[in-house]
Amino acid sequence: MSLDAQYEKKLQRTAMKAEMLDVDTEYRLAVAWRDEKDEDALHRLINAYMRLAISMASKFRRYGVSQQDLIQEAGMGLMKAADKFDPDKGVRFSTYAQWWVKASIQDFVMRNYSMVRTGSTTNQKSLFFNIKRVKAQLERDAVQRNQTVTPTQILEQVSTELGVPMRDVMMMNGRMSGGDMSLNAVQSNEDEGREWIDTLADESPNSAEIVEQSFDGEKLQSWVGQAMEVLNDREKYIVVQRKMIDTPRTLESIGTELKLSKERIRQIENAALEKLKKRMGTDNQHTAIHMELA
Repeated sequence: MSLDAQYEKKLQRTAMKAEMLDVDTEYRLAVAWRDEKDEDALHRLINAYMRLAISMASKFRRYGVSQQDLIQEAGMGLMKAADKFDPDKGVRFSTYAQWWVKASIQDFVMRNYSMVRTGSTTNQKSLFFNIKRVKAQLERDAVQRNQTVTPTQILEQVSTELGVPMRDVMMMNGRMSGGDMSLNAVQSNEDEGREWIDTLADESPNSAEIVEQSFDGEKLQSWVGQAMEVLNDREKYIVVQRKMIDTPRTLESIGTELKLSKERIRQIENAALEKLKKRMGTDNQHTAIHMELA
């Protein structure tokens, strides 16, 4: 077993032994850290949710980055979340922290992953984590419309959808065009036939997580609903279709429906999101992050 795997297993064992915080205890610890900078309270809060950080870090192992480094970055995300968390908002720390943990890990991957080592701009980050999804959606849309589109046309649409220059799209597409490895491929002879699929974490939530996510989701929906009041009907419709449904629609499909150009839809969407961010303010920053990552 590699040192990296041994380190991960040791951390997992330690994390699984950490206390499970109930709502009242979590609130008390968060208040103690926020108001009194009680380091013992912070230590208990962070340790209790290291299992969350480790679980999220494991989902990024396919990018070829050291698992030990990913876990350390996830821990840094927990620290940032603790500094920003406001327990009086009525949302569990786990719900709030996951956005900071994910952002911290993504930034690290962008800085260190070999294919994108040349930089980690906002455009590169958006492309790196979204280009395959957007390409697949555009190709499905073309098939449904019985249209034939060239690879270049698809990349041009990706550029429009993500608001990223075409040259950046072509560069990232080239970097990520390598063949995919089968998850059933054997890692090495030393692993006694262990397949890559065996290393993937079980992402299905347990019963406690389902209850927490349901409660916190209602809170988030309430905040977003209040913020949406600053938008007009057209802005609301575009934001919902682009950010709040399971399969977001493309700019082109919405533009066809509303008889507007793709560029005009993109402008309206960006302006509406800016209004939402200002309306929600820094106190609800995690909601704004959720909107951007959706």
